[in-house]
Amino acid sequence: MSQKQFPLGNIQIGADQLFLISGPCVIEDEMVMMKTAETLREVSERLKLPVIYKSSFTKDNRSSLKYYDGPGLDKGIRMLSKVKEQFGFPILTDIHYPDQAAPAAEVCDILQIPAYLCMQSGLLVAAAKTGRIINIKHGQFLAPENMKHPVGKCLDSGNDKIILTERGYTMGYNDLVVDPRAFYHMAQLGYPVVFDITHSIRKYGIPSADAKGGAREFLPVLSRAGVAAGVDGVFIETHPEPEKALCDAASQLCVYDLEAFLKPLIALHEIVKKNQ
Repeated sequence: MSQKQFPLGNIQIGADQLFLISGPCVIEDEMVMMKTAETLREVSERLKLPVIYKSSFTKDNRSSLKYYDGPGLDKGIRMLSKVKEQFGFPILTDIHYPDQAAPAAEVCDILQIPAYLCMQSGLLVAAAKTGRIINIKHGQFLAPENMKHPVGKCLDSGNDKIILTERGYTMGYNDLVVDPRAFYHMAQLGYPVVFDITHSIRKYGIPSADAKGGAREFLPVLSRAGVAAGVDGVFIETHPEPEKALCDAASQLCVYDLEAFLKPLIALHEIVKKNQ
């Protein structure tokens, strides 16, 4: 099956070049956001790797109301606009409600549909009608080939600029399992596929600030498995001091370790593309 390609600035999504989606899980203070963006720009330039900056203005699925859930739509979009203006990155953020789609689309190049919400028709339709690229995360409850259903809702709403992102599905108690067959099944739908590596190591039921809330030791093997399976992009949440992050502290990668982490993935991606 031929794969859809579309431009995003100087990035050709779905082409042969690997791209990176990265940034803090949730929007924090300006120093964290800008320090992360500055380092990502340096990494992008040295590795010649296209970067899409990602951060959430609201995390509406935190396990407790006591946990930080972001600055909200208005303040968050202003912060993402500042990152975009200063560093020139395309911007990705997730939306949770249909009325967030249009204001987010004023700044963001990609609207992300959270995994839990990937079958919400109203959300998909509102996002699709903005004309922005839609990144649909694979629901933990959905067989990968059944991602054809949210894809169909976007197509029926007049938007075929779609990315599909794998982030593991729930298997057992609080564990996420990444099945490499999912990359194959979603690629068969004809759209670029991304592997969300850092979310796949989360341990549900354990607060993300707890060191046991993530299993970073699996990041290298999982990332290489996904790239070897032929994904088009990798999604790696990063932070200057992950242990101090206000969300997903146990699973984000330190942004200063990102370059060394990416080098073998880029090399592997080049081998895969040459042998397809």
